[in-house]
Amino acid sequence: MRILALDLGSKRVGVAVSDSLGLTAQGLTVLKRQPAHQLISVIASILEQYDVDEIVVGYPKNMNGTIGPRGREAEAFAEQLRNRFRLPVVLWDERLTTAAAERSLLEADLSRKKRRQVVDQLAAVLILEGYLQARGAKNDG
Repeated sequence: MRILALDLGSKRVGVAVSDSLGLTAQGLTVLKRQPAHQLISVIASILEQYDVDEIVVGYPKNMNGTIGPRGREAEAFAEQLRNRFRLPVVLWDERLTTAAAERSLLEADLSRKKRRQVVDQLAAVLILEGYLQARGAKNDG
C-alpha cells in the first residue's frame, strides 16, 4: 500500500511517497505552487506512476490547536483530492515539521539556496513518517 504525502506551502508543494509496504518515506519532488486544478493534474500523474492508495495532506494547525486560514486551505484541497481521485485523503497535523526540516538542513550545513529547494520535500517526508509511525503503532496495538 503506497501512500503519498503533500506539504502545501505558499510557493512550493513538497511531495513524498512511501515504499510499497507503507513502511518508509522517501522524498520525491517539490512542485511549484499553482492553481489547484493544475496542481491536481500533476498529482494525478504521480498517483498513477507510483500506484498510490492513500494521500496524506499536511494540516497546518495553529500552535494552540485551532485552525487558521492555511488549515482551511488544506481542508479544501484535501476535499478536492477526495472528489477527484476517490482515494482516502487524511489531514495530518504538521505543526513544526517545516521547522524540523529547516533544523535538519542547517545541521547538514546546506546553503540557504539549497535549503529552500529541499525544505518542502523534507517536510513532506516528516509528515509521512509521522503518519506511518502512528499507523504502525495503531496496527501493532
